[in-house]
Amino acid sequence: QVQLVESGGGEVQAGGSLRLSCAASGFAFRLYNMAWFRQAPGKEREFAVVISWSGTSTRYADSVTGRFTISRDNAKNTVYLQMNSLKPEDTALYYCAAHINTRLSLEAGEYDYWGQGTQVTVSS
Repeated sequence: QVQLVESGGGEVQAGGSLRLSCAASGFAFRLYNMAWFRQAPGKEREFAVVISWSGTSTRYADSVTGRFTISRDNAKNTVYLQMNSLKPEDTALYYCAAHINTRLSLEAGEYDYWGQGTQVTVSS
């Protein structure tokens, strides 16, 4: 059974930091590119960042570049998202997702597996 379980969300003041984790099971994690998407209330789900299966390539949305860092540990089947200098506009439900492809996709529809999400709330 495929599972992606996010953790690490919470409430933080603007300028603060959080580290999200996503633990994967039930599929060959080491072969999948992993991404974080987010969805704010009343808005569409949007791409935040993706990391290649090997961890050697990443792509970031302009809105998070320079503040967020994605990493992965294939031995632990876990992907991480370090979020620094958080802003109120970062408030959203954060999802991790997995897809297997030779390129890094920014499109939610191309992802095969999804977690349930973890809430991040940034207060001003």
